[in-house]
Amino acid sequence: MISALLSIAALAATTVILARWRVQARQRSHQTWDSLVAQLQPDWSMRELRDPSVLKEKLSTSLSEKWQLLEGARGLWVMHENARVMMEMADYAARNSESVDRKLIETLRSDAMRIRQFVMIALVQYAFTELNENICMNAYRAASIYIELASRLTELVQQSTGAMLPEFVAAM
Repeated sequence: MISALLSIAALAATTVILARWRVQARQRSHQTWDSLVAQLQPDWSMRELRDPSVLKEKLSTSLSEKWQLLEGARGLWVMHENARVMMEMADYAARNSESVDRKLIETLRSDAMRIRQFVMIALVQYAFTELNENICMNAYRAASIYIELASRLTELVQQSTGAMLPEFVAAM
């Protein structure tokens, strides 16, 4: 009896998850470029880290200063969410432009997933331990990939339609 109830509960949960995933996929396919740009969180910026001299200088600082440069857990979470949005932007460009380089799209998706992975690892480590070099290393890996992703996405936007570029650059 209990196993039957557990089976039914598992089936119901799976059905709800799949239905929710399908609704979200449908909503994503109907998004406009403006709605995607609006989802980016521009109040957090990687501008300081884009300069290699600043990054090299900051790597020799204390752990807390490194963590503050990334704005801590908040900055990591913004990177995580912006990576999701940038992945959706790449999908949008692929759906709406015939001239998009498919290899570039695959690279963008892969980079976005790696950012999200490193951010989640760093956040979980930070939640359960004190700030340490391993957490900062994962955070800086995510930041480095994030900078590359933003650059590649800018390249993609230029290739597909230059008209979208000003809004994207302003949001970044």
